[in-house]
Amino acid sequence: MAGVLAIALMAPAPIAPEYVALGDSYASGAGAGSYVDGSCRRSANAYPALRGKDFPSFRFVACSGATTKSLKSQFRALTPATTLVTITIGGNDLGFVDVMTTCTLNGDKACVSRVAKAVKFVHEQLPARLDGAYATIRSSAPNAELVVLGYPRLFTPNDQCRTLSKRKRQALNDAADQLSEVTAAAAERAGARYVDVREAFADHGVCSAEPWMNALVSPTEDSYHPNKAGQFAYFEALTARLGKF
Repeated sequence: MAGVLAIALMAPAPIAPEYVALGDSYASGAGAGSYVDGSCRRSANAYPALRGKDFPSFRFVACSGATTKSLKSQFRALTPATTLVTITIGGNDLGFVDVMTTCTLNGDKACVSRVAKAVKFVHEQLPARLDGAYATIRSSAPNAELVVLGYPRLFTPNDQCRTLSKRKRQALNDAADQLSEVTAAAAERAGARYVDVREAFADHGVCSAEPWMNALVSPTEDSYHPNKAGQFAYFEALTARLGKF
């Protein structure tokens, strides 16, 4: 009996689930309201905040405007005790704000040209940046499950949207598809789980009957981001991929 007790005392205590949420505005919840941090636009409606309710330890450090190159401060939240890490990142690396500004204020030709530049970046430079970010997560949180969540298409096909021309909408949706494919491949290389939200948002684009994406709104930094319903869709996709923990 004494030997059993000694073994029990020597055994390491189980690690309590600890969740760290990293990423950009799509992870922080910009566009979903109920902000708990104005500078980073962290929302109580964001998918990490909804998921974090299941964890005794939750660190929500995603921040609007983040790129793969600016994640260093967020990485400090990671420890060997971290058991789950989620991240949505890459959109700002390819110039999301500039792309949407160009497409909103200029004609089809300028929009398509700017989108093509972004797509070129997606294929030529983003893979290495994602690889580096995921590798840092792996080394900083070696015991964590890493889950990468992608981006939706902005527009529902054939929605007769007047916000942007059909040609612009198609170019942006095509770019979203290529971004998703590149991100999924990088997640696979890192041994991470990938959550593709494109189909979930398929009938809920900017100008759909039930939009889960904001159109051009005020404040403008919330434009073309998931609204409260969109963030809940992210949460549901994440939960379906992982289960409770």
